[in-house]
Amino acid sequence: MAPAHLRHQSSLEEIIDFSAEPLLEADQYIKAKRKFYDIINRFEAADDSSRKYNRPVSKNQVLRAFFRSIAHATDEDRDIDFADKTLEEKVHSDLIEFAEYLLDTFFLPLKASANKNPQPSPVYHTVVKNGQGGARKYTGTEARVSTLRRSCLIRDRYRCVVSRNFDIVEGVERYKSNGNNAQDDDGNLLRDETSAFGPLEVACILPHTLMQTKADYTQQATLAILSLFDNGVVHLIKGAEINRPLNAITLTIAFHRLLGNFELFFTPIPGHQPHTYRIDSFAYIGDSLPITRTFYLTESRSIEPPLPRLLALHRAIGHILHLSGAGEYIDEILRDMEECVRTDSSTELSRLKLHRIAL
Repeated sequence: MAPAHLRHQSSLEEIIDFSAEPLLEADQYIKAKRKFYDIINRFEAADDSSRKYNRPVSKNQVLRAFFRSIAHATDEDRDIDFADKTLEEKVHSDLIEFAEYLLDTFFLPLKASANKNPQPSPVYHTVVKNGQGGARKYTGTEARVSTLRRSCLIRDRYRCVVSRNFDIVEGVERYKSNGNNAQDDDGNLLRDETSAFGPLEVACILPHTLMQTKADYTQQATLAILSLFDNGVVHLIKGAEINRPLNAITLTIAFHRLLGNFELFFTPIPGHQPHTYRIDSFAYIGDSLPITRTFYLTESRSIEPPLPRLLALHRAIGHILHLSGAGEYIDEILRDMEECVRTDSSTELSRLKLHRIAL
């Protein structure tokens, strides 16, 4: 028999119509939130599961979806009688299945796909382009990503938005053309550069693979839940729109990996000039973070800056993964996927099978 979380997915998909559900009124929201925490607090201490993640927490739309999926607690205005042990057991079961559904159809595929954004090698790309007598018109994903990378490098002045490292490929080209008089985009001599040179990559804030050409059940569910967390956000990244500069920043390989793992996050600083963020990480990487940066902008504003709404959504997902422990749990699953099956048979086989194509 299939595991409970897999059996329940289709029923949850039918219950949770994310797009059509109105927000809770203010008094309903207060009651629903109180009842939500009553349920969470009831089972959190008693949960003897060996898994290392707790249950996800969010706000208005998630509360509505939560109570629609908890079949035995659909009335937000009515308290649950936990003295009824049969009812308590049913609510507990529904709660776990709701959390498993979010894990399987949202957090796991989103985190798994985040570091799979295609990257044209800057060095090889330049060599091939030059060998063909200059730039050519490419088609498909490779062309779009190459265009996106170029736009982000121009907008971000060929520097990582976090470390300010200058792109080594661009640096080499400028030295070839101007020797020791080579300058950065601000007119400073590159030979006086204090930051390290290094290869830079375009990093999508929300994963490029969210809008892969071949849609499947997991992708559709992931996008539906993404809309649940931020209603209407999918329209900003629909189809080829996900390749726009508003969904991308320039990073070193190391910071790109942190962003893809939802371990790097950007918090806007009120009272500062627009596009100013405190950048921090859940992972300890020495004394380089936290740091405050203001994004560069093109004078003509012809290249869009990273969209604050997408950075805020990425930050929220990262905090949920970190504070709940789900991120660490998912990392274990992904490591299992690379190592196949552990000898102690503790691998989550059902989840590996569920995501074998997407990953």
